[in-house]
Amino acid sequence: MVIACTLLGTAVVNAQSLYDAARLMGNDLNGTARFIGMGGAMGALGGDISTMGTNPAGIGIYRSSDVMTSFGFSNIGMKSNMNGTKNEQDKLFGSFDNIGFVISSRIGNETPLRFVNFGFNYRKVKSFDKNMVMNGMIEDKEGPMSQSDLFATLSQGLPEDYLGSNAAFTDGGADAAPWLGAMAFRTRVIGAIGDNKYASNVGYMVDNEGNEVYLPVVGEYTSRERGGLHSYDFNVALNFYDRIYLGATIGAYSVDYSRRSFYKESYPGDASTYSLENWFDTSGTGVDSKLGVIIRPFESSSFRIGAAIHTPTWFNLEDRASAIMTSDVDMNSDGTIDKDELYEYDTMDFPGESKTKYELITPWKYNLSLGYTIGRSVALGAEYEYSDYSSAKLKYDDGVKMEDETSQIKTGLKGVHTLRVGAEFKLAPEFSFRVGYNYMTAAMYDDTFKRIALNSISTSTEFSNLKATNNYTVGLGYKGSVFYADLAYQFHTYKEDFYPFYNESYWRLYYEYISQFSRISWTYTYVTTTSHSKKQSIKRTIICKIRIL
Repeated sequence: MVIACTLLGTAVVNAQSLYDAARLMGNDLNGTARFIGMGGAMGALGGDISTMGTNPAGIGIYRSSDVMTSFGFSNIGMKSNMNGTKNEQDKLFGSFDNIGFVISSRIGNETPLRFVNFGFNYRKVKSFDKNMVMNGMIEDKEGPMSQSDLFATLSQGLPEDYLGSNAAFTDGGADAAPWLGAMAFRTRVIGAIGDNKYASNVGYMVDNEGNEVYLPVVGEYTSRERGGLHSYDFNVALNFYDRIYLGATIGAYSVDYSRRSFYKESYPGDASTYSLENWFDTSGTGVDSKLGVIIRPFESSSFRIGAAIHTPTWFNLEDRASAIMTSDVDMNSDGTIDKDELYEYDTMDFPGESKTKYELITPWKYNLSLGYTIGRSVALGAEYEYSDYSSAKLKYDDGVKMEDETSQIKTGLKGVHTLRVGAEFKLAPEFSFRVGYNYMTAAMYDDTFKRIALNSISTSTEFSNLKATNNYTVGLGYKGSVFYADLAYQFHTYKEDFYPFYNESYWRLYYEYISQFSRISWTYTYVTTTSHSKKQSIKRTIICKIRIL
């Protein structure tokens, strides 16, 4: 009964999971080319507009105004391995990473407050762009597994006439039918076996003696994801005595995410197949704030200590989903399966029912950093960041907490540690060389999985458990009297365990989590360039235009 209640979840029909929450937590190593080239380890060094999003006090280091923009290209490579079947893909994307300005105002040379600086920066916090393909045998140590068994499990206890009616898609509350079960019943992927019980109609044959023979299951999955998490940062920073820097940033966020996925099963020797195609997108807005400080404790030394705290981000989000399930299954009166005409069911018949609005509150984030410069030739930075992903919360649009979903976040996610180190070397007065490294621990436990409530409208069964990530960066910089530019290269790599579905077997004594994963290896390579224009060059351009007129 406890497990059944957990599966059922709240009385309100919804489709959110811990994976939807995790998607909007954390960030890519993105920003200006100088920031990327140094691995983002500039929280205590400051003097770069990208520090507005890590340690807002870094803007206090500026002594002149600046305007900058960054763009680049990324190549995303994927390798998958499902039971020995391997696939590879590469895709090239363009990327507009940031645009912003800093206005620096000198207050005085002898006053305690030396500078008051203001800044604005647009930055792409995360990119969701990627393509994936996976195929192979779906099985565990006990034999073949099929996604259709999940559909049957979700449908247990529901009357046939209800599961086959429109009410299955329009009713709300705890007694609502799972959309996956209703779609599978209408397309004959699952069938009734009496007493409101259901079983899969695919993946087996009946031999000459009337015995059911389960066939190997070949699963095929493809997906196309697009979009990003974008931030618009507004900053103010103060410089006291050229030794104490204080800063605050207010961040406004916009979210656009879309995914189209296709999953198909086929069975050697069997005539029937089925497929499930999903369209899913999320949009919304968010807001947070950040406070930071940089201190130079010793007047005779350039050594700096930085610290920052980021409040949770409050997101207001809306998910929209639709799906099509097709099959050519035909159940004969003697219990054998044949191939028949194509059956199809499209949830777009109920577009209003597949939209859900909700809130996400991300965890607090804490940042500590160190910086040290050796004359004008070398700059060294190190940074540590911590955020407890398990403390995130999901709420309905009326502010009531999603108890079950938030509980799954607490047990499925964990604290994330991020380490950044970087260095900059002046090769000549105008030219610099940079190098950096990032390491971020995994946000999920190895046995975390996506649980679909019995009354859920969710039709996406796939999920991925990401492992630790590594970033390696190098960069070059040129700084002239009125113009300077930077170039950075980033190599980002991580692995994930991808699951096309999970199953909780209804027929065993206890509900038992069974699934099959594909090991995915991702490599992201970025080339980013940033161009800057100082205050003096902007003034000269204006004067030149006036003289021409």
